[in-house]
Amino acid sequence: MDVHAKLDELAAMVEAARAMPLSASCVVNRAEVLDIVDEVRALLPGELTDAERLLSERDAVVAEAHAEADRIVADAQAEQARLVSETEVYAAAVAEADRVMGEAAAESDRMSRETDEYVDGRLANLEIALEKTLATVRRGRDRILARRDLVDDGSGALDDPLPYG
Repeated sequence: MDVHAKLDELAAMVEAARAMPLSASCVVNRAEVLDIVDEVRALLPGELTDAERLLSERDAVVAEAHAEADRIVADAQAEQARLVSETEVYAAAVAEADRVMGEAAAESDRMSRETDEYVDGRLANLEIALEKTLATVRRGRDRILARRDLVDDGSGALDDPLPYG
């Protein structure tokens, strides 16, 4: 089960809880709520660890690509120095070095883009989860305020514990 499902379960429990008369409070089973909170706590570090791992993997892949590009450049320079005296061989070496550099740069760019897309997708999922949680919290607060307004206006309309629904 994921964090979203547990937060939805917790929100449903609070929304379905019996309201206390003349109060914005409600009655929920403490043990059930605490169990769900513990489960969410257990799930969140995993989600956060995954996101941090993805970011560190991205950096490692980019660093590896740069190291490979540096190695290729060093190899090309060594080859170039050896062939400087021969014009045709020199021209071929320069062309090969340029080609290899271009391939290494293209590969590095591709790997960087793919890593960024993957990390962005994971972060987008985390953002959606957090937005859903925030929306649930806002709905709960709105209900509390609506109930408080019913009590404050003196209408005596306290029979409906969920004014929105």
